[in-house]
Amino acid sequence: MPAPTWDPAQYLRHAGHRARPFTDLLARVPDLPADPPRIADLGCGPGNVTALLAARWPAAHVTGYDNSPEMLDRAHVEHEGPTPGGGRLDFAHADVRTWTPARPYDLIVSNATLQWVPGHAERFADWVAGLTAGGTLAFQVPGNFGSPSQVLLRELARSARWKDRLDGTLRHTDAVLAPEDYLERLAGLGCAADVWETTYIHPLTGEDPVLDWVKGTALRPVLTALADDPPAREEFLAAYRTALREAYPAGAHGTPFPFRRIFAVARKEG
Repeated sequence: MPAPTWDPAQYLRHAGHRARPFTDLLARVPDLPADPPRIADLGCGPGNVTALLAARWPAAHVTGYDNSPEMLDRAHVEHEGPTPGGGRLDFAHADVRTWTPARPYDLIVSNATLQWVPGHAERFADWVAGLTAGGTLAFQVPGNFGSPSQVLLRELARSARWKDRLDGTLRHTDAVLAPEDYLERLAGLGCAADVWETTYIHPLTGEDPVLDWVKGTALRPVLTALADDPPAREEFLAAYRTALREAYPAGAHGTPFPFRRIFAVARKEG
């Protein structure tokens, strides 16, 4: 799958809804072993949720890692520097597919990133090895690959009109594991693992709000693949827009958008 080009402004249009699973994840992270702790955020994006780590652990040295220049530029400008609690927030380029801790961390966290990393569960052993005793690996991933927004997107990309241009562009249902598989993997590495799932019902507003949402995430590979052909891009968007309007009708109080997510918090036994 080609690497998508990211648009921080589009991604942040639904920042409140996108940040909520991360705050729910952090609420289950146990006390960290060091004070101040060292924290790594894998796939930090524009840095808005990375800043929540500094708010939770004010004295921490938090480093956000990402491989998108556009996202890192936004993070450097808006969030990097010393924090009011005496800690520091910084950002660096890294590919999560190959990143290995250069020194121990008390917390390695990832928010809605690992679904973009094929075989990400194979990386858990290196990340757990990079934790201090009593440290934690915590992440959340979308579990909505069977939802209408995802199914319709894949069906359209596989249709006769688009399959030659978009074959292999999109993620499939195996982009993430089942919750019980994550539990088995993490427990097998000697961690005390807590895995759960939640379906959020996001009340989206505005014109074609589900399309606006997926433009920031799931649709990025298609937008990247068709970036050099604006008429084709608009044709694809028009067809997808029509399908989404039927699948997600607007209600009296906005458009309900169910979104399932899978969470895992794994504490390394010390």
